[in-house]
Amino acid sequence: MIFGAVVAALLVAVGGCAAEVPAPTPNAATAKTCRSLVSALPQIVDQQRHREVEPASDFTAAWGHPAITLACGVTKPAGMNAASKCWEVNGVGWYAEERDSDIRYTTLGRTALVQVTVPNKYTPQANALVDLAAPIKSQVPVVRTCV
Repeated sequence: MIFGAVVAALLVAVGGCAAEVPAPTPNAATAKTCRSLVSALPQIVDQQRHREVEPASDFTAAWGHPAITLACGVTKPAGMNAASKCWEVNGVGWYAEERDSDIRYTTLGRTALVQVTVPNKYTPQANALVDLAAPIKSQVPVVRTCV
């Protein structure tokens, strides 16, 4: 009886290893771009290994504990507008939102909005963006450069 409880507890613990990342619902053209991006992502970001996400999606990815997360095909953040400050990291423009426990970055000037959330544990948080710049540049076309 005790053995069964221990096994059940271990299964719950192992099943809980996936990072929770809300799955975006992009339109067909954006979905194609996002699938290409996600398939081109590195296995390691900011020295953190790739991990599974829940719910499973073609548009999300995660690395490390706590999770650095990526979602492609997201909607524009409420505070992002034409006057928003654009931070460029390795040729990719980002809008940054500092929150309580993380910084959420959203690409600017690309055909698909890509959002990367980096917990405060990882400093500087922009290191994750360095590792993600090449696949974003190669898979998500630029419409307007960061100004």
